[in-house]
Amino acid sequence: MTVAYVVGLTGGIGSGKTAVADAFAALGVEIVDADALAHRLSGASEPGFAAIRVAFGDAIVGADGELDRAALRRLVFADVAARRRLEAILHPLIRAEAERQVRGWRGAYGIVVVPLLLEHEGLRSIIDRILVVDCPEEEQVRRVVARSGLNVKEVRAIMATQLDRARRRASADDILDNSGTISAIAPQVQLLDQRYRELAAAQARG
Repeated sequence: MTVAYVVGLTGGIGSGKTAVADAFAALGVEIVDADALAHRLSGASEPGFAAIRVAFGDAIVGADGELDRAALRRLVFADVAARRRLEAILHPLIRAEAERQVRGWRGAYGIVVVPLLLEHEGLRSIIDRILVVDCPEEEQVRRVVARSGLNVKEVRAIMATQLDRARRRASADDILDNSGTISAIAPQVQLLDQRYRELAAAQARG
């Protein structure tokens, strides 16, 4: 039986989606992470890998036989057609697996983490409420440069493929402010958890 309530967690690159998801998980909330699914479904033994190899050739396969994710990332963020081709391969696989996992949830509600939730229809049909993790764009850039080794231009190129901050905020049902330290996340998540349990209970009552 599917849980009564599904919260879609999204935000721009570097906004802190993983930290927020971890805070919900610490409260016992079940999580599905679309990025983690994409990584698994494009592993060398998975159908996604074979389809990506056919579409993009051996240049995106590393010496270890696995996907060279850095090479693929550079390719798709430099070429809109290539990015759409990759999305056409992976998105249906991600959607099917996410829906399968959601059907197995047993909690009052659960979280589906989807970085591009607002940019693509994809999983929107199973989402009851949208939670946006938000911080200033300058902070997004700083965080991603610090953790990834990408330069500012590369980070800005990725951000250009995502909804801008103002439109993302306007599309949210809830906004978690992650402009400060990581310690500020948990109190906000606790309040949201209470709200989502109440909403889930109300929906279950009809």
